[in-house]
Amino acid sequence: MTASTSLTRATLTLLAGSALAQSLPLLLGPWITRLYSPAEYGQFSLVWSVASNLAVVGCARYEFALALETGETGAARLLALCLRVGLAVTGVALLIGAVWMVAGGLPLAAGLPLAVMAAAASQALAQWAARAGRFAVLAWARVVQWGGAAVAQVGFGLLQAGPWGLLGGATLATAAAAALQARPAPAGGWRGLLQAQPLRDVAARHRDFPLLNMPHAFAGALQDTLAIALLTAWLGSPEAGAWALALRYLKAPASLVGGSLSQALYPQLTRATSLREGRALVRRQMLLLAALALPLMGLLLAGGPWLFGTVFGPDWRGAGELARSLAPYVALHFIASPLSVVLMAWGAQAWGLRLALVGQVLFLAGLAVGLQLGGLAGAGWGVSAAMLLYFGYFFWALWTWE
Repeated sequence: MTASTSLTRATLTLLAGSALAQSLPLLLGPWITRLYSPAEYGQFSLVWSVASNLAVVGCARYEFALALETGETGAARLLALCLRVGLAVTGVALLIGAVWMVAGGLPLAAGLPLAVMAAAASQALAQWAARAGRFAVLAWARVVQWGGAAVAQVGFGLLQAGPWGLLGGATLATAAAAALQARPAPAGGWRGLLQAQPLRDVAARHRDFPLLNMPHAFAGALQDTLAIALLTAWLGSPEAGAWALALRYLKAPASLVGGSLSQALYPQLTRATSLREGRALVRRQMLLLAALALPLMGLLLAGGPWLFGTVFGPDWRGAGELARSLAPYVALHFIASPLSVVLMAWGAQAWGLRLALVGQVLFLAGLAVGLQLGGLAGAGWGVSAAMLLYFGYFFWALWTWE
């Protein structure tokens, strides 16, 4: 089987699982938005964004080095390092949650540590399964994580659990996905993995991931966290909830296609025999993604407010106005999302970190200026205008990479 055929087969497997996983939240979304108010959704989104921000660096990004370990013993030791770092980050989340709950007056923050632990474990074990080529398991894990979360949130909503239902449903489903991906057992078994062993040499060998990729990933996740925090402080929880709902559903296609493609693309890029071969692969994927993104942007520009008001209820029409203004940004993000792994495969994480920091500044500047000039919808137009500059340069750089 050729590398191109292998990539296509792996991508289609993950894409099928992601399509099924996304269909449940999309189908249940109108029910969820009628069980929870925009304010409740805003509270959940603020806590979940902080949890996601911590979880994305929950293993110090060492999990992405698993694909580089060719030996089973080395891979098992690297996974042990990932899990140890994950426990340390969970401890940090416990402290943050306690302070936030007491000083910030947000009881929901008590659920932060469990959300971080579940998400960090799921991310690490997803890369473990990908390394083993168990793409069918990855596909089903996506169904459990995303689809299961929506089902659980509906169940908790019927019990009138409030924002705790949203957070609990997402956390339980993520933990179940992590458990599903915990195969094959590492060399020496899980008990041997948890035993004390020196891992300093493993950490040093892959130090580029915590030193370069971790700040990059944290900065990317921080963008969403700061946006929710800024909107909550500026406009209130209902508007923050509208922002979170809009981005959740607008970025669903990027999660569906991008997550599937990136997990299949990354191993192929690491095995490419030359930069020319890898660049040709990236160019093909970029053109394909652009062809899919443009119709999506047109749909949102033409009917965003009507679509959200009809599907999610009249209380969420503001999210539709926001969706229209975010349409250009959503299309650009759709193309860029799966291409983030290219920088890891090409050893360009330092360059990517510098560019990402510029992108964070542009995003937040566009958001703040838009809020000042036009409220929630204005924030979307500000973000779209600012990120057009950022993503335009990013695409050009990858296309002409030397």
